[in-house]
Amino acid sequence: MNCPCSSGKSYEECCKPYHTGEKNAPTAEALMRSRFSAFAIPNGKYLMETTSPSKRQFHNTKDLQEWGEINEWTKLEIVDKPSMNKVEFKAYYTDEEGQQHIHHELSQFKMIQNRWFYVSGEFLD
Repeated sequence: MNCPCSSGKSYEECCKPYHTGEKNAPTAEALMRSRFSAFAIPNGKYLMETTSPSKRQFHNTKDLQEWGEINEWTKLEIVDKPSMNKVEFKAYYTDEEGQQHIHHELSQFKMIQNRWFYVSGEFLD
């Protein structure tokens, strides 16, 4: 199967090793792509595990899993990488009522003990 993150690679050689814990994402962009794939699969546990420990209190695995399940995540577009810890992207999805949406965000990531984590996002548009 093609990786949901729109990399053009197969899931097995792209995001799956991050989802299974075999490897950690080597860059903020790779983590962002793997998190998009985790919404598409869905894998709420991975989304929670890759959220910065200081921000986990604002999220829960069940809601992350449900957000992945109720939407069809169709495409990821990397718009810009203004710094090594920021990624601007557009996530395309169709909601449970068949409405198409674009989630445009500038995400901030942080490396903690040689591992990237999602910290926060600023909604754009």
